[in-house]
Amino acid sequence: MNHTLAANTTQVGQAAPGWAQTLRRFNQWCMFDIGGGVRPLKLAWIINFQKGMSFPFFALLMAFYADKTPWATSTAAWIYLALHGSYGLMWLLKDLAFPDPNWQGRCTLPSAAFGALGLAGYWAIGWTLISGVSSPHYPLPEPAWFALCITLCITGTGIMLAADAQKYFTLRLERGLISTGMFRHVRHPNYLGEMMIYGGFALLAWHWLAIIVLGYFWGVLFSTNIAMKEASLSRHAGWAAYKARSARLIPGVF
Repeated sequence: MNHTLAANTTQVGQAAPGWAQTLRRFNQWCMFDIGGGVRPLKLAWIINFQKGMSFPFFALLMAFYADKTPWATSTAAWIYLALHGSYGLMWLLKDLAFPDPNWQGRCTLPSAAFGALGLAGYWAIGWTLISGVSSPHYPLPEPAWFALCITLCITGTGIMLAADAQKYFTLRLERGLISTGMFRHVRHPNYLGEMMIYGGFALLAWHWLAIIVLGYFWGVLFSTNIAMKEASLSRHAGWAAYKARSARLIPGVF
């Protein structure tokens, strides 16, 4: 046994909660098998297209609304373009270096359309800001609020990339329970990073639509995946001790 992984021996694990199993089946059907039949596309291609097109999409959106609202060329809009666009580019680099196997499955055309529509919800967050729909009045002075959003996004990106890299390369060498490094105190740092990133986008847009979008992804997808992952991890030796000394997402909170 090395210092990264607990012993590879498995034990009887805990079953995932019924709600998680039900949502998992629903999510899998939505992402891969709506309509059934031929699956010509990888889900990763749909995700990567949305991520990679974020920068040009928001740039074109700013140009389109430039003569319609001052928010289109505001400091907030430029910051949003830089943050969301750069995150998309980082995602593509991540997929080239250490792709997530969860997204490599093939999906039907209706599922591809559903996925593209769902991911467009992320773009809708930036649209509310650039179009002037949100016209945000931030709780703090703008420089302080911008600093908060930028810090959340950059830190979240670092956490997500480091966690995904550690998991990918560690599991290539040996299967088991990863309980050190990025996973030492938080059991799902990749999800924590993603939530920080999109939380920063939502705070910058400051509109109720962002709550609906993130509520769906976090409440339906993230929570289900976390619950199912914990059930899977519980089969490994050392899980009980690891769970007792770590948090799902935020140490000392949750």
